[in-house]
Amino acid sequence: MHAELIHVSAPELSAMKPGVSSARKKVRVSDEQRRQVLELSRNLSLRNVAETTGLPLGTVKTLVSRSGARRDNLGHRAFFTLPPFRPSTTTDLNARTAPPQRTVTGDKEVDALLWLRECIETGDEALICLALEASKRITTPHRELDERFREWEAMPYRLGLKPGIPPFRFYGLHELEGLARSLLARAKDRAEAAGRFANINVDTDQEHWCCVVLSGLEPDRMGFYDKAEAAERFRAHPDLMPQTPADCLHELAFWSDLHRLRGASHESPGAGTYEGPHEAYARRHFVEGLLAEIRPRSREEAKTVFRWLLHEQRNYQLADLDAVIGNLIG
Repeated sequence: MHAELIHVSAPELSAMKPGVSSARKKVRVSDEQRRQVLELSRNLSLRNVAETTGLPLGTVKTLVSRSGARRDNLGHRAFFTLPPFRPSTTTDLNARTAPPQRTVTGDKEVDALLWLRECIETGDEALICLALEASKRITTPHRELDERFREWEAMPYRLGLKPGIPPFRFYGLHELEGLARSLLARAKDRAEAAGRFANINVDTDQEHWCCVVLSGLEPDRMGFYDKAEAAERFRAHPDLMPQTPADCLHELAFWSDLHRLRGASHESPGAGTYEGPHEAYARRHFVEGLLAEIRPRSREEAKTVFRWLLHEQRNYQLADLDAVIGNLIG
């Protein structure tokens, strides 16, 4: 069996064999010990690995450092990255005109606010800025105009002229700034999606890879894959395995950004956002689970994962959340 000689400092060796005073000695490490160290280092601190294996802490640190097991997987990061922006080839001018002013309720102030809202709903940044500026010249409080509009809107229902209930509006008529922020962010995402993808609602290379890896596995009736079977398939590709919590967060950010850009596409309203294949969901769930396994390399890395958890906790079941927190605090 092959063995590796690792230099150990005098204090570490003295802790193993009292009375030894030479500055540096060599510790012979077998292939099995090296494998055990690398495997344990994914779930334990290096100090705990040393205690478990009986090897000096310096030896454990050297083995892990030489293996690269606790370094970021640059190949994995390069693969799970959005495509770069493509240069635009269009020369068309996208001129947008304001929608026509109409009499809707007969209340001039309410109709003016309705028209400004229509200008904002165009998504055109210039029109949005002009509409927000013009809205400041309406002296009546916008919330009061919103109540007057809702009264007008609900009247036919109260008189029995229309069945059901009045239409639900996510943004009130007076919430022009909130609507503007939402639409500007959506327009920005739509422009980014167009710049990065020829068609964002077609499976990406990463999603196709997930489908190939899980090929042959049978999902359940809801389309979900067995977690253990999927994990075994993904682990069989170490070149694309996250090696650090930072790697995990990098890939999870890729999946989140892909979903965000798809949600802004022109095809999404009315048709729903394309969620991608179930195999990609299985991969994302697998990587989330790795945050409960791979030990953080530093206090700062653990804090970064905690910040991510605070942002994403609505997507976590309590058991998963407890497992990740338990791994972070050791």
